[in-house]
Amino acid sequence: MAAVQLSLKGRALRFLSMREHSRMELRRKLQRHAQEDDDVEALLDSLEQANWLSQERFSESLIHRRSARFGNSRIMAELQSHGIAGEALQEIKAGLAEGETARACEVWRRKFGQVAQDAEQRNKQVRFLMQRGFSQRAVQVALKGLEPEDD
Repeated sequence: MAAVQLSLKGRALRFLSMREHSRMELRRKLQRHAQEDDDVEALLDSLEQANWLSQERFSESLIHRRSARFGNSRIMAELQSHGIAGEALQEIKAGLAEGETARACEVWRRKFGQVAQDAEQRNKQVRFLMQRGFSQRAVQVALKGLEPEDD
């Protein structure tokens, strides 16, 4: 039985039905399947006008998926790699800054659970949290093993 060829719009809708995509990401995926006469940019514009493609929804989705495990700088870098920039990025950064310390404490608690007993353990914990993209201030609070409200 022969496989059915999807139109470019059909492929786009299939991608968007699985999860939110950024415009840049969807463009990259669709260009692999585009024919010479297909206008990918026009399709993306029509998807945005129909509100099927939304940078705001994509940003919220990515933040929701990543915020339980990663810090602000890692999330911001991922958003930038997906083409989110400008004022939208600044608003997201301001919103993320509020809960970073609490998120760092939760990640630290799940991974380590106890305050480091020596410099080697402390360095390991610092490296772990810094690689996850947490700020130095959030890392310092988390390493104390206190609740974020207690600092």
